[in-house]
Amino acid sequence: MPQVPLVCHGHSRPIVALEYSRVTPDGVFLISSSKDGQPMLRCGDSGDWVGTFQGHKGCVWDATLNGEATHAATASADFSARLWNAITGDELRTFQHKHIVKSVNFSNDGGRLLTGGSEKLLRIYDLNKPEAEPYAMAGSASQIKTASFIANDELILSSCAEDKGIRVWDVRTNTVVTTLSTESPVMSIEVSADGKNMTTADGKDVTFWDLQNFSKVQKWTMEYEVESASVSLKHKKFVAGGPDMWVHLHDMETGAEEQTNKGHHGPVHCVRFAPDQNSYCSGSEDGTIRIWQTIEPKD
Repeated sequence: MPQVPLVCHGHSRPIVALEYSRVTPDGVFLISSSKDGQPMLRCGDSGDWVGTFQGHKGCVWDATLNGEATHAATASADFSARLWNAITGDELRTFQHKHIVKSVNFSNDGGRLLTGGSEKLLRIYDLNKPEAEPYAMAGSASQIKTASFIANDELILSSCAEDKGIRVWDVRTNTVVTTLSTESPVMSIEVSADGKNMTTADGKDVTFWDLQNFSKVQKWTMEYEVESASVSLKHKKFVAGGPDMWVHLHDMETGAEEQTNKGHHGPVHCVRFAPDQNSYCSGSEDGTIRIWQTIEPKD
């Protein structure tokens, strides 16, 4: 039987990124980025709207929450990254850039903010000294698509919009210590909650990596282009989405497709498993978020 998802409306333009919070005393939250410039916070389980962060004057390409989900950060085409109080929705700080910001990521302790984008630079802001100049990492070959802290915030993973591979930066030495090879530019990076694994999407490939030794554990080549992918170790499944407008659920061990979820009316730009991995969300060009069940409930 076709699965009927929870459908979350509210955005007026395409959804370009989704991220779940960790499990907090107040539950799990889902933050969405959209070309309408209005990032939104929702209850992760029900998809119910909590609030909208208002202030950006351009597309919001990325949004993230700190560990306690008390603060949010956003990256925008208006040449800024912004820090927000996620409880009240108040803007706390604007970090001005010289070009479009495509990626934001909190350090594990929430004390630093990492940004990257069209300037081809990585910047690290000390949120305890927000007026101080950021620590700038050496330039990349093209626009930075994704960037995230790993390894107790001593290393950074980054991918570029036009170049293959994933660069691993050492924050302490400001150098690239290794580059992980891919067949195409990497469209999405997902780091596991424990920081030990990573899932990437590039071209038609979904790859699962061991971040302790930066090796490929498994690579699956799909019959469709993949823009985003997410793994559930609990259920040994991965979900992927792309231009074909469908949300595909696969067996992690064989790569076989187990379910094709239809309903979006545009390319699927982002997919993510919830922290309990019993559901996953998808965001589309059609401006909707859909929440699907990993395993269909029994009657």
